[in-house]
Amino acid sequence: MKICAIICEYNPFHNGHLYQLREAKRLSGADAVLCVMSGNFVQRGEAAVLDKFTRAKHAVLAGADAVIELPTPFATANAELFAKGAVSLLSSIPAVDTLCFGAENADKLAFISAARYLQNEPKEVSEKLKTAVAAGTSYAKARAQAFAGFIPMELLTSPNNILGLEYTKAILSLGANISILPIARVGAGYRDDELQANYSSASAIRTAIQNGDDFTDNLPAFVTKDLPQFLENMLDRLEKFAIISKTTDEIRRVCDCTEGLENALKKAAELPATLVETLTSARYTSSRIRRIALQNLLKIDEKLIREALYSPLYLRVLAAKKERSDVLSTLGEATCPIIARAHDETLLDGVAKRCYETDVFAESLYRLLYKTTKEKSIFV
Repeated sequence: MKICAIICEYNPFHNGHLYQLREAKRLSGADAVLCVMSGNFVQRGEAAVLDKFTRAKHAVLAGADAVIELPTPFATANAELFAKGAVSLLSSIPAVDTLCFGAENADKLAFISAARYLQNEPKEVSEKLKTAVAAGTSYAKARAQAFAGFIPMELLTSPNNILGLEYTKAILSLGANISILPIARVGAGYRDDELQANYSSASAIRTAIQNGDDFTDNLPAFVTKDLPQFLENMLDRLEKFAIISKTTDEIRRVCDCTEGLENALKKAAELPATLVETLTSARYTSSRIRRIALQNLLKIDEKLIREALYSPLYLRVLAAKKERSDVLSTLGEATCPIIARAHDETLLDGVAKRCYETDVFAESLYRLLYKTTKEKSIFV
C-alpha cells in the first residue's frame, strides 16, 4: 500500500482543505490518504474550535481514510518542532510515500533547494541572524532578512510556505524516504481575516464565528452543523494561574522561553490585561507568547519535546473509514504501536507514555473548559 500523508489542524475544516484532500489523492496516486492532525490545542497556542474527534470525523467525511493525532508536545510547538515531530511520526510508517501540503508556492524543487540551504547555513547568514535578533527583531523576520538573496523571500515570509519548508527540511534531516507534494492554495491567504467567496482561511472563519457573520459557503454542511455559535477564550486565566504557581526556573524550561521571558511572564500574570496584550512586541509575536503560556499550563518542557523527537512514540487513531481496515492494518506495521482501542495505551512506556499522558491531560483540560463529553475513536 502507498499512503499520502497530510499534516493538518482543520481548525475548522473548510473548502480549501477539501480541495487539497481531493488533489492529494489525484496527484499522488496513493492508495490511501492519512491525516496527522493536532489535538485539542493547536500550533498558534490556542484551543481548537472543535474537539479533535469531531474534527477528525470531518476529515474522514471529506475523503481522508484515517486520522491520527499529532502528540500534543509537537502540536503546540513552534513551526520547526511541529514539522519535525509530525515528519518523525510519519517516518515510522513504511507505507507513507508522499507528504502533501498546501503552499503559496507549489514549486517542489524550490522547497528542496531552500531546505538544503537552510541545513547548511553560511557563516555570514548566521552572523546576520544573530545580530538582528539581538537588536530586537523577531526570529522569523530576522531569518527572512538574513537569507535575502539566497532563498526566495516568499518561502520565508508566507505562512504555508514556511511550514512547507520546515516539512521538507525535516524530511531531509531525518533521512525519511518521503516525497513532497506541494499544492497551490486556492482563495484567501492564511492570515486573511476577511471572508471570501467559497475559499476563506481558517482564521477568517474563526473571526466570522466570533462576529456572528455568515460563513456557510466556505464549509461543507457536515462541518457547519457542528460549529459553536461563538468562541470563548477560556485559557488566559488558567495560564496566568500556572505561571503564578511555578518558579521562574520551571517556566524557563518551556521551549522558546528565552531572554528573560520567564520574568516578564511572571509580571504580566499579575496584570488585568491578557498575557498576549501585555507581552506581544516586535520581538515577541503573539503566537510565541501563546505557545509558551500554553505549554507551561500543559506541563510541556523543551526536554520532553527534544526526547520525543528521537524516541518511538505511538499512532493514536482519532477517526477512520469503517471499510478501510486495510489502512489500519498497514499502520500496524509501523515501528511504534497503534492506539485504536481501549487500553492499547498500556503498551507504552518511557517518553511515549509521558507524551500520551500529556495528550490525556490536554483532553481533560479541554473538556473542562468547553464542556465537551469524553469521546473515543470514530469510525465513519
